[in-house]
Amino acid sequence: MLTARRRVAAAAVILSGSLLLTSCGGSDDGSSDGRTLRLWHYEAPNSAMGVAWKEAVKEFEARHPGVTVKFEEKGFEQIQKTAPMVLNSSDAPDLMEYNKGNATAGLLSKQGLLTDLTAQATTRGWDKKLSAGVRTTSRYDANGVMGSGTWYGVPNYAEYTMVFYNKDLFAKYGIAEPKTFDELTAAMDAFVHKGVTPLANAGAEYPAQQYLYQLALSRADRAWVDAYELYQGETDFHDPAWTYAATTFADWVKKGYISRTSSGAKAEDAGVSWIRGKAPILFSGSWWFGRFEAEATFDWDTSLWPGSDLTLGSGGNLWVVPKAAKNKELAYDFIDITLSKKIQNLLGNKGAVPVAADTSAITEPRAKALISDFNTLSARDGLAFYPDWPVPGFYDTLVSETQKLITDSERPDAYLSHLQKAYDKGVPGR
Repeated sequence: MLTARRRVAAAAVILSGSLLLTSCGGSDDGSSDGRTLRLWHYEAPNSAMGVAWKEAVKEFEARHPGVTVKFEEKGFEQIQKTAPMVLNSSDAPDLMEYNKGNATAGLLSKQGLLTDLTAQATTRGWDKKLSAGVRTTSRYDANGVMGSGTWYGVPNYAEYTMVFYNKDLFAKYGIAEPKTFDELTAAMDAFVHKGVTPLANAGAEYPAQQYLYQLALSRADRAWVDAYELYQGETDFHDPAWTYAATTFADWVKKGYISRTSSGAKAEDAGVSWIRGKAPILFSGSWWFGRFEAEATFDWDTSLWPGSDLTLGSGGNLWVVPKAAKNKELAYDFIDITLSKKIQNLLGNKGAVPVAADTSAITEPRAKALISDFNTLSARDGLAFYPDWPVPGFYDTLVSETQKLITDSERPDAYLSHLQKAYDKGVPGR
């Protein structure tokens, strides 16, 4: 998201005053003034998470008379690039949303910048509320590798990728909505024949590499994912799955499914082009869902990627408590509230994927389908994380190399060789 998966950049908004600058206590016991909770996150105010966390702030202040939440919204990229520096300074917040995975939260945990949440996860029951697939990204070993060891983060929602269809455009051009992968490619051929570029894409940020990773996942299994993401085996970027993905993606560009001009586009551009009805199909994540509900003026639908048991996804971004936080107990209490039925049900009805909701309380039809598809993925162990997670800096490598496939300035074989080199350089012990 990214990932260091990249999230949609949110417009700046302050919910509860300006950021309070305090000196860093830096002690393991989180010595506290007991009257402020300094909170950072990067969710858009009209997103499901933004709406739910605003409600959580109200709930928190109601339960903690005399305590004020000092909130400052940060951009995803801003936190991604400055977190190591900020968390090692006197300006560390008490609670912060941060990206999950080896290259992000794992790296911070390895650097000693995050609080050990293991005892809290056990005594407060967070470990029981999160399914095995979702809590994978909560725990990191001494090398910062996710999946085992110490609890350093807590997600309160999940996320996964899906195909978004503009039903009105399919109807306008007389093209049937696809149910299989062959039908998907046939539909894209039909749109190209009618002069329409079928796929909304962005090469300068995450969407392009996620198309390519999904193509690889359609030829992969869980052992392949665990080898790539968790180092439980060797990863060969010239294997059948990666080779199929790179050659197919390059072929899709040549066929006109993906525009060459999208090489310089950002995720926001791809999302907005779909919202404005310029592209009939977007493959991206559930983090867009609430915004599409609010802004799309046409009939639309979603489905899991056809012909694949695996797709990109995981528990959502993490609540992390910086090692230097001064009000750690307040931070733990806020995490508790975001995992309560009230906030979880609100997340679900606003278009997010809650991890501890009462499913019977989710009434919005598209939201019910969103959660149903997630449950389908969870039941078949289908969450395959994100392509840039394994090693630090891999996101930038994927962006720059995938841009070359879009512009036809690099062949698939060279593309895969460059990925192999960057990956091997970053894997611990290699």
